[in-house]
Amino acid sequence: MAASVHETVLIGVCDGVIDKKKYTSYCTNKIGDKPDLLPVITLQHPTCSLCQRGLSHVVQVYCPLAASPYHRTISVFACTYPHCSGKSESWIVLRSQCLEDDIKASQDDKTTPCTESAMSRTDWCDEADDWGMDDEEQVAENGVQITNDCIGEGNDVSSRLQDLCIDGDHHQSALPPNDVPVFQPFYISVMEETDLNGFHDTDHENELLRAYEEREGVTVEEIQSCGSGGATQEEYEKATAKHGDEVFTSFMKKISLCPEQVLRYSWAGSPLFISEAVSDVSQTVPVCAHCGSPRVFEFQLMPALVSLLRSVDTDSDVSLEFGTVLVYTCRNSCWKSGSAAPVEEFVVVQPDPDQKLFK
Repeated sequence: MAASVHETVLIGVCDGVIDKKKYTSYCTNKIGDKPDLLPVITLQHPTCSLCQRGLSHVVQVYCPLAASPYHRTISVFACTYPHCSGKSESWIVLRSQCLEDDIKASQDDKTTPCTESAMSRTDWCDEADDWGMDDEEQVAENGVQITNDCIGEGNDVSSRLQDLCIDGDHHQSALPPNDVPVFQPFYISVMEETDLNGFHDTDHENELLRAYEEREGVTVEEIQSCGSGGATQEEYEKATAKHGDEVFTSFMKKISLCPEQVLRYSWAGSPLFISEAVSDVSQTVPVCAHCGSPRVFEFQLMPALVSLLRSVDTDSDVSLEFGTVLVYTCRNSCWKSGSAAPVEEFVVVQPDPDQKLFK
């Protein structure tokens, strides 16, 4: 499904290693590490529904609603056990929320790393209020914003990022087992996809196309010629589709604008599917188990993330394999006042149709 002309897509990229000496908090966008806890949330470590092993923290995203009083954090966990890796059932997405008053109360009790000077609740981008929404009343209830104050610009990003925190819902144990792998921590920096114009990585695109050529028996020149010389997008898709999966070809072409992207965010927008076989998944997403509202697409993890997911234990060869991971959340972002447990959302893991193509 192609993104609509009104859809804002945000791109997350790795922005450096998180220094162990620096604080991270619930308002940090990050890869790996341990989840950071919102003040009112009780930490419950999630476990795999397939093998009951503890799940490793993959990413954490601070994404409060545009006109909501709640701070809002989403964390993604996955099982690294080889027999479970790549299966949707071995992943868990947890949404955690709390009020500003709860933050202030916790700051009265102790010093917290996420202060107003370091982090204010503003949008990842100015257009956040318009993401997938048609009227301002809906935005007030459901519009999403992802903070950019923790992101920064250029090389100053890492020094300005703060940490996040999260917890578990179903399939949890009180404390994380000691043998649960912890992935190396990295900051995530964010930009609008429209800002990628002029940063087209043609070398990497050609590398992907050559891999596609070997797999499908079509020349790179033939594919590229369909995308130039006045050829339309429809002609391009038709020319490449005869050699393989049209959706996959479109996926490769889209991410070639920024091959290093680890996350795509578009609340109530359209995901970028990696395979035609699973491109109708949006039709089967269940409603919210807590309030019955429909779930909407929020963000997805991208192939470039795979190569970054390595254990902090240098002697470990733990890793995850996936093509893309789609996250769907409650449209109303329902939350029970005073709740201390995160809400489990819906996740779909789509495998890489051409193993290790994006590594």
